[in-house]
Amino acid sequence: MMKSKRLAAGLLAVLTAFSVASCGSSDSSGSDNTESKADTDNSTAAADDYDFSHEDAVSVEDTEAIKGMDDVPEADRELVWLSYFDINPTRANPETRTDLDLFQKKGGSIKYDKTQSLEKYTKLADEILAGSPPDMFWYEANMTFPYNVTRGMFQPIEKLCDFNSDLWSDVKEIADTFVLNNEHYVAPINFVTTSVLTYDKNLIEAAQLDDPYELYQNGEWTWDTWVDMMKQYVSGATGDEIRYGVNGWFAPFIFYSTGETIIKFDADKQEYYNNMDNPALERAASLLYDIEKNQLYFHDWIGQASDCFNQGILFYAMGPWASSADHTPKDGEEWANVPIPQDPQADKNCIIPDINSYMWVAGSKKDVAMKTWLECAKTVYTDDKYKQIDKDKFFASNPNWTEEMYDVAWNLLYTDYYDKITDPGRAINTEISDDDAATTETKEAVNSYMYSSVMKQDENGAQYTWTQLKETYKPVIDRGIKEINEMYKKYLSGDTSALAEATSKAE
Repeated sequence: MMKSKRLAAGLLAVLTAFSVASCGSSDSSGSDNTESKADTDNSTAAADDYDFSHEDAVSVEDTEAIKGMDDVPEADRELVWLSYFDINPTRANPETRTDLDLFQKKGGSIKYDKTQSLEKYTKLADEILAGSPPDMFWYEANMTFPYNVTRGMFQPIEKLCDFNSDLWSDVKEIADTFVLNNEHYVAPINFVTTSVLTYDKNLIEAAQLDDPYELYQNGEWTWDTWVDMMKQYVSGATGDEIRYGVNGWFAPFIFYSTGETIIKFDADKQEYYNNMDNPALERAASLLYDIEKNQLYFHDWIGQASDCFNQGILFYAMGPWASSADHTPKDGEEWANVPIPQDPQADKNCIIPDINSYMWVAGSKKDVAMKTWLECAKTVYTDDKYKQIDKDKFFASNPNWTEEMYDVAWNLLYTDYYDKITDPGRAINTEISDDDAATTETKEAVNSYMYSSVMKQDENGAQYTWTQLKETYKPVIDRGIKEINEMYKKYLSGDTSALAEATSKAE
């Protein structure tokens, strides 16, 4: 499941998705290159010990914009939710989630079908094959689309969501990247910022550096200005002082900022292809290689921003959870956030956000209830009233945050600053995409490993190059692409044997 030191961080990510005023998580997208993998599955504890609610006890007013289910048989109003965390109130979190409150007002209910994270897909396949499928399943970037879609675990959502409507049009662009055979499979409920660069303004001023936020505002926050700033800061160390430029999770996002990914989908040919020779990826790898070569990067895990700054590190790259709530700045501390810097050769700054969404399971017949649930969930992230409630709650517990910090952490994803893209490499096959089954020395699946490994060293202490990584993993990537393209063709032909085959392999 999660890597040991990042378990709390990962769990915080889902809760942050549901409420910027609290902390929790889904399986995290990407992979942190500073940690070793946990040997145990802590997902059962996650369901009981962490709050996955949208916010604390905010009762919603009924809305006519979402149709009620009075004319639907009672049995068809209940959605069976297969997951490792509950949507209903729990012992640890007794309050009713806002989206569930609205769904209940429409006559709906949710039944929790409990599993563990590492077993979720096996149990899903078993239940589908047994003819008793659940209705709803949590979307995760790793292994959901296209891998488990082409194995027949999920069905398209055309009858549930009109992406040209007022409710869904704001997510249409990214929803269109989750299309197979001209049908959508993922309806993004909201986006989560997975990494920002947090810094201590006092460190910046003491080192007589330009304010990164002002550079960002002026359109000058690029790879080049970021690296130059880190080099200037590190070179200013005196005596026994040791300085570093950055710690945390940023390597994949440098690649993503180019707009390119290692594996891509050709919509005209309707097939996936190997994109690792793209020169933009080479440039991103070169930047990261130089950051490591020039000793700007502090490798060890640091769990909160203040600890990072206290160790003489200029930037802390992590989700906003690590600089808020229990990790929030104290009185007298002045912090700021900037986004991952822009590729100076790209027209737009691209990003792959975490997406919160719910998959409609193959075989489920409860289209009305599923449509109603998705609309309720989306509404609590669309209505300005609920967004303001979230913001007010956040500032009540984070009084030393600024509006500018909040905008970068929570609002920037919803502006035209970014082009939001997706990474097919997260869900191609087990070897390429499944961190839970990874065999690399850092326990990252190949896709994640390639994005971070120019900042790693081999057993002889030599730093890996992008050329070496491509030569090593090209056969793996090509093999996985061949597999997913074959599965896609089978899926389009109506061949459902893959689900049974996947289940037998898992057993």
